[in-house]
Amino acid sequence: MTSESPIVENFMLGMQAFVKGDFSESEALFTKILTGTPDYKPALVSRGAARLKDNRAKVAIQDFDRAIELDNANARAFHLRGLAYEKQGLNDAAVDDFNRAIAIDPEYGAAYYSRANLYAKMNRAADAAADMQEVAQLTQQNVTAYAHDNNMIHSVLYTNGRRGWC
Repeated sequence: MTSESPIVENFMLGMQAFVKGDFSESEALFTKILTGTPDYKPALVSRGAARLKDNRAKVAIQDFDRAIELDNANARAFHLRGLAYEKQGLNDAAVDDFNRAIAIDPEYGAAYYSRANLYAKMNRAADAAADMQEVAQLTQQNVTAYAHDNNMIHSVLYTNGRRGWC
């Protein structure tokens, strides 16, 4: 163990396993956290995401339900639960959760994207197009913000032809 807390260390290891596509290991690490800290929302949502990626939508929903019970303003939990509902063919419930995620965080582009894809599957072309337009707008805003932040960093580092903080 490092000097970090076991919760932080296991969470980081769980996220690393998730990124590598080892969803079983990721789930095991998040479960280890939840065994000692059952209301740790990041581990609930992340374990649910691992279960969803492992094609176990029904048990993933249980984690998202608990995370939402603990924090009904958790846009990510609503979005991911919507994806799980969609996987189960519960399209109306999925749309409701995507709507809730967007209501909580109107700049949550992934929720618009997921809803657009579902609308397209449901033959709701106009709704899908509107959401894709919103995704494009949010993407442009993010690119602009990133460029601005990058320019600010560049300005700080290279003011007066010198490297380093001025």
